[in-house]
Order: sequence, then C-alpha cells, then structure tokens
Amino acid sequence: QVQLVESGGGLVQAGGSLRLSCAASRSIFNIYTVGWYRQAPGKERELVASITAGGTSNYAESVKGRFTISRDNAKNTVYLQMNNLKPEDTAVYYCNYRYTWGQGTQVTVSS
Repeated sequence: QVQLVESGGGLVQAGGSLRLSCAASRSIFNIYTVGWYRQAPGKERELVASITAGGTSNYAESVKGRFTISRDNAKNTVYLQMNNLKPEDTAVYYCNYRYTWGQGTQVTVSS
C-alpha cells in the first residue's frame, strides 16, 4: 500500500505563492495519474490539477494560468506550484493516487 505525504501549505497573502509537495513511499507517479484536490469548509472536494503517467497535465478552470503541476520521478514527488493566490484558494489540499489519499495540507490565503 503506497503512502502519500503532503507538505508546503501555510498562510500567505493574496498575490503570493506556495509550492506544495506530495511524496510517495515508492515509485508510482510514472504508472498512473496523480491529482491534487482541495476542499474548502462546507464545500465538496474538487480536482485542482492532475498529471498523467505520460506527463500530460490538466487544470481546473479556476486555477489555469496560476497553478502548475509537475513531478520528479527520481524523488517520487509531485509538486503543485501555486502563484497569484486568491482568498478563494483557501482550502485543505490533498494528493491522490488511485484509491490512496494523503493527510492534506492547509492553505490559507488572506485578503
């Protein structure tokens, strides 16, 4: 069973940047799609970005042009670079691989 550990969340002002990391316990990211999701209080969890085994990335409309997903297969890590953050980006961010979820990392954007 693979384990995923997210890190990099925090408190940032609007317009700022954060980079989230998702480290896997073994080499998996070149096998199947990995996604970053987020869940704000009172809202459903939503897909933010994903990257396929072949390296194709996809983004939610709300983050296109601001967020970038990437991966480092040698480090078994997927990243989410978040620029020009907005208060509406405030949420717990989760990494997902098939049926496995990380514990989440809180991102708070102040106005």
